[in-house]
Amino acid sequence: MELTKEQQEILDGAKGETMAKVLKTLIMYGEIFGAEKLVPVTSQYNHLVTSFGLKALGPVYDLMNQLIEAGAVSGQKFSVDPRPLDPNVPANFLQNLVFKKFMYSKQDFYEGQLRQLGLMNEDAFSCACYLDQQNNRPAQGEVLSWAESSAVVYANSVLGARCNRNSGIMDLMVSVAGYVPYFGLLTDEGRKAPWVVRVNTTLKPEAQLLGSAIGMKVMEDVPYVVGLDRWLGNELDDAACAYLKDFGAATASNGAVGLYHIDGLTPEAKQQGKELIVPGAKEYVIDDAELQRVKDSYPLVWKNPDAKPKLCFVGCPHLSLQQLEDWTLRLEESLKAAGRKKVCVPTVFTTAPGVKKAFEATEYGKRLAATGVILSCICPLMYMNNPLCGPMPVITCSNKLRTYTTARYYTEAEILEKITKGEARK
Repeated sequence: MELTKEQQEILDGAKGETMAKVLKTLIMYGEIFGAEKLVPVTSQYNHLVTSFGLKALGPVYDLMNQLIEAGAVSGQKFSVDPRPLDPNVPANFLQNLVFKKFMYSKQDFYEGQLRQLGLMNEDAFSCACYLDQQNNRPAQGEVLSWAESSAVVYANSVLGARCNRNSGIMDLMVSVAGYVPYFGLLTDEGRKAPWVVRVNTTLKPEAQLLGSAIGMKVMEDVPYVVGLDRWLGNELDDAACAYLKDFGAATASNGAVGLYHIDGLTPEAKQQGKELIVPGAKEYVIDDAELQRVKDSYPLVWKNPDAKPKLCFVGCPHLSLQQLEDWTLRLEESLKAAGRKKVCVPTVFTTAPGVKKAFEATEYGKRLAATGVILSCICPLMYMNNPLCGPMPVITCSNKLRTYTTARYYTEAEILEKITKGEARK
């Protein structure tokens, strides 16, 4: 790998043995993917995927201590993924015991390490760090090193920043060194689309379902999506961004998509158009039947398929301010139609700390609370990792949560009926 003079000096030990090891790690990582150089990270803030103090992560804590003791702290302040615990989220005595004593017993200790390494602030815990209220929104063209898959695909696609899907430790190494290997989605060629996806549905497709279909089809490739302009228009307003947030999270978790282009909408698609499509690109047509086929293919892993849901999670990735307001209105309308005042299934909406504060300061905050919905900043996936929570019949409209846990997927309309009327549409 060709190094600059400064990079070579760091590798030779000019900034100490620990920094030399950090840079050597990045060089080895880059060489695996054919990177010929390291380039500076240009964003103001980084985002780390590891935010949970699992007891089993001893080697991670040891590594963090080595970095802290050597003064090899992050050159950027950073945000992190959501916390795994919230006392307001329903859990029985035994579940709480497992959470606090056997799973996340190192949470306070680990957060102390994060503060020493460069945590932005106490509200910097969200998988959707790019939301306005979280203050970590990179600009188009900026070079990042993130690992959270739903944040990576959003930053690349909706914001036009440049970032590969890194590992949870590699993004920390890059943040410390300030350099990232140049390959993949950092390059112009790596951002071209070998797939054209044509959306031919009769109605606006569910974001999580459409993203799931595309992710499972193209896997880690870049898709160029045509046909969504009928419902999303040609401007990245709040509604379009919320849709693409959930859509992208599904492409990234049900497949391994790190970047997608939406014809006439996302930055690079608006600027370069179909020049982003590589010659001989494969084609995937999605109609109503294809979406239904994908939905029907999801495995049902509940022990009792007919069990009544004990918990519902909405917000994986975290909900935006606009989504919280929209859900509040829909809940109120559906509850009124059902002759109820509160949801009939314990329900948790998850959002970012900054968004939660902004939302609770509006009239909608009290209105949502009146429906019985719990508003939390927890990571639903980390909650479901508890071996005593996994067997519970949990429902969600998140394809990411469905993929990584035992939660059962329903569309947003089906979830609304489940939690307000006690039944789902067939």
